[in-house]
Amino acid sequence: MDDIAGNIARVRERICNTALQAGRNPEEVTLVAVTKKVGLSRIKEAIDAGLTTFGENYVQEAREKISQIGQGVTWHMVGHLQTNKVKYVVPLFSMIHSVDSVHLAQEISKRAIKLGKSIDVLIQVNISGEETKSGITYDRLIQRLEAIAPLKGIQVRGLMTMPPYFSDPEITRPYFKKLRQLRDRLIPSLPDSVSLSHLSMGMSGDFEVAIEEGATMVRVGTAIFGERK
Repeated sequence: MDDIAGNIARVRERICNTALQAGRNPEEVTLVAVTKKVGLSRIKEAIDAGLTTFGENYVQEAREKISQIGQGVTWHMVGHLQTNKVKYVVPLFSMIHSVDSVHLAQEISKRAIKLGKSIDVLIQVNISGEETKSGITYDRLIQRLEAIAPLKGIQVRGLMTMPPYFSDPEITRPYFKKLRQLRDRLIPSLPDSVSLSHLSMGMSGDFEVAIEEGATMVRVGTAIFGERK
């Protein structure tokens, strides 16, 4: 797994082949390279290999990396976000994948307005209903979207989910399919200010299944950088 450029090429090839087989344009799928616990030198290798979009899980780790690597690439916050960390996140990231409450959205809005910027967000949906998973539950999503939509400084761009882990990626398919079907049902009833064009779903072990079910963003770490220590 030390050949990062080779790993990226293989992941890209898998994305391309899967999208084509599903009758989709591979350019519709954004590869978000998740750099949790990945050192700066390895991230720079990925940049040299052509990657432009990176995802971070932890705020403090992200602040240190971004301060050294800079904004020459695009940074997405993909991990759970606490409201007391929003003040650090809004200046650094162009998208937040993990908005899981109205309160968090309000805090992001407040900080973005202060900075005079608008930040794209995805609404995290707890599609499996697991109590240990973050996200807005399936039955409350419409209400929460209606509360978040009018907020200034943020733009709702889609949905994100994390299904339960299974060793067989095929078992994750119903979760990805359910999110896509939910998105498709919601679109006609949403205000014009809300776009659900993005579905962030799928990681190293199951991103091909996610693409087949409509993912527009896949969050891949291990398949690029290897197992974290």
